[in-house]
Amino acid sequence: MIRLLALLLLAALPASAETVVAGQSLDEIGITARFDGSEVLIYGAVRRDAPEPEGPPLEVIVTLEGPSGAVTIRKKTREAGIWINTEQVGVAATPSYYAVASTGPLADILDPAEDVRQRISVPLAVRAFSGPLEVDDARPFTEALLRIREAEGLYSLSEGTVRLVEGTLFRADFRLPANLVEGTYKTRIFLLRGGKVIDAYRAALPVRKVGIERILFALSRQNPLAYGLLSLVLAVTAGWAASAAFRFLRS
Repeated sequence: MIRLLALLLLAALPASAETVVAGQSLDEIGITARFDGSEVLIYGAVRRDAPEPEGPPLEVIVTLEGPSGAVTIRKKTREAGIWINTEQVGVAATPSYYAVASTGPLADILDPAEDVRQRISVPLAVRAFSGPLEVDDARPFTEALLRIREAEGLYSLSEGTVRLVEGTLFRADFRLPANLVEGTYKTRIFLLRGGKVIDAYRAALPVRKVGIERILFALSRQNPLAYGLLSLVLAVTAGWAASAAFRFLRS
């Protein structure tokens, strides 16, 4: 009986006339010693149950977000000729990587209230502060974090780069840097009309170390003592080999 009522309620809900069907060029990204970044293509189409509605044009926003972690932002000031940390702000969770691509300027295609609800733009991807603030104005700290990560290629906004063909097909290209954090990356695609999100799509993109790098990483986490001893043996062996090679070249 309960299941029947749930089905009736779902059937009574208005269905979205436009929905996203999407995919990714990669199912997984493997990090090796020679990893120097990767390119990911996110593509899709708009499925319609009725003719395309009149009114505001269809817009698309695609985001790619890396694993989040806590961050402490510190401010240095010069005291008695020495640079020291005087103020700091803690952020509860901020993405290790965050990129946004869209069919047009976010200010023109995304309603601010919708941005707050979905956390789409780069500044809103930074989550709430951890604990009570000990500074009067936290904006310079978050702006510094965004500026640093943008310079490192970890945060980016590419407006007008999503190509929408005949209001149906679209694609977004992302260039991931070499300094990626291992974990599950999240893909989000938003369809918008008049600044409002009418449908959203979500998918996962695993990023993990592979090969010998994966073995060493797991060993360092699961058995730190064995990892330390192995590192010591490798360092001593490398030093001895370099010394022997130098003596051979001089003889």
